[in-house]
Amino acid sequence: MRVVVMGTGYVGLVAGACFSDSGNHVTCLDVDQDKVSSLKQGRIPIFEPGLEEMVVRNSKAGRLIFSTDFKTHLENASVIFIAVGTPSESDGRANLSYVFKAADSIKQYLQHDAIVVMKSTVPVGTNDAVRKRLEGCPRVLDVVSNPEFLKEGTAINDFLRPERVILGVRTQRAKEIMQDLYAPFVRSGNPVLTMSPQSAELAKYAANSFLALKISFINEMGLIAEKVGADINEVRQGIITDTRIGNKFLYPGCGYGGSCFPKDVLALIDLGKQQEVPMALFESVHRINERQKKVAFEKLSRHFKNSWKGRTVAIWGLSFKPMTDDMREAPAVTLIQQLLDAGCKVKAYDPVANHEAKRMFESKIELYDNAYDAAKGADALAILTEWNEFRSPDFEGLKEQMNEACIFDGRNIFNPETARRHGFAYYCIGRPDSL
Repeated sequence: MRVVVMGTGYVGLVAGACFSDSGNHVTCLDVDQDKVSSLKQGRIPIFEPGLEEMVVRNSKAGRLIFSTDFKTHLENASVIFIAVGTPSESDGRANLSYVFKAADSIKQYLQHDAIVVMKSTVPVGTNDAVRKRLEGCPRVLDVVSNPEFLKEGTAINDFLRPERVILGVRTQRAKEIMQDLYAPFVRSGNPVLTMSPQSAELAKYAANSFLALKISFINEMGLIAEKVGADINEVRQGIITDTRIGNKFLYPGCGYGGSCFPKDVLALIDLGKQQEVPMALFESVHRINERQKKVAFEKLSRHFKNSWKGRTVAIWGLSFKPMTDDMREAPAVTLIQQLLDAGCKVKAYDPVANHEAKRMFESKIELYDNAYDAAKGADALAILTEWNEFRSPDFEGLKEQMNEACIFDGRNIFNPETARRHGFAYYCIGRPDSL
C-alpha cells in the first residue's frame, strides 16, 4: 500500500519504519526540514532499540522515504496516518492544533481515494472533529481511530507483535483496508478489535490510566508500609499471586513519567470535567504521582537535616525508564530542580539520556560518561532509573569515591542489607530506612 505518516515523532517514526518493513511503500512527512534531512542520512532523533537499523534498511530498499513535500505525497496516498504531537495544555487539555493542521493539509492536497487514520493519542470526539473538518473532501473514505500501545524501549517488538490492534471504523471498506495493513503483524492470532471511533479513543486513555493507577497504588502502599514497619516487596509478593491482580506495573518507585501516562491521565480528568463526570479516582492518581516524585528529596533532606550548604548529590539514571532517552516528566527532573533550588551541586550520569539533560539543564548540572565519575566526591547518590548496569555496583569502590556513604534507591534495585553491610546509609521506597 501507499502509506503516508504525518509526523516523525516517536509514534510516527516507529509506525513508518514497521509498515515499510512489511513491504509497504511509506512516506513520513514532517514540517521540520532539519529533522527530515537528518532522517534521510539515517540519523535517528530518539533512542529506541532496533529503530535505527530498521530505518536505514528500509530507506536503502526504497520502501521508506522522508519528506517535507506534503502536496506530492498526499495526492496519491491510500492510507494516511496522523501521528503528530498532542501536548498537554496547562489545564491538562490536549492541544489538537497539530492534528487539525494535518487534516487541513489532507483536505487541500488529497487527489486519490484514501482513509485517514488517527494514530495520535487524542481525546474522545477528536475523530468526529477531524471528520467534520474534512467535509468537502470526497476522496476521504473514512476517518479511522487506531490508537498506539507502544512501550518505549520495546516499541519495535510491540508494533511487530501487538497484543491487540484496535480499529475504530465506520465503514466496511475501511475495516478491510486496515485489516489487510495489519495482517502481517497478527499472524499468530492476536486480536484485531473493531469498534466505534469513540470507543477506540477512550480505550487508549483507559489502558494508560489504569496502568498509572496500578503504579500509584503500589507507591501509596509503599508509603504506609514504611510507617508501619512493613516491607512493600513482601507485601507485593502477597498480592501478585492473585490472578485477578497480576504482577505487572506493581513495582514501587519514585513515580511514573514519560510522554504517555502523565498526559493521558490529565486528559482523562479534563474529559470528565467537560462531561460533568468528575474523575476523582484519576485526580488522586495524579496527585499521588506528583507527591511520589518528591520522596527522594524529602528523604535526603531528613538525612542531611535540611542542611544543603556545600552538598553534592550524584544521580544515576535520568530517563523516566530504562532503554529510552526520554526525560519528559521523569522523576529525575523533579529531583534535580529541587536540589538546584536548595543550592545543591548536582552530578549525573545516564547511559543514553545525557544529551537530553544537557538540553534541559544546560550548565546547571555536571554530566559524566561514567557512573563512578559522577559519584566521585558526592555526599549522596540517588538512583532514579533501573538501568541494568546499576544493579550490581562495586560498593567498596563506590564508597571510597564518595564523600559520604549515602544512597537513595528510588527503584529498590539493591538489597538493603547488602548496602548497609558495606557501610552505606540506605534509603528506598516502602522498606525500612536506615536509622
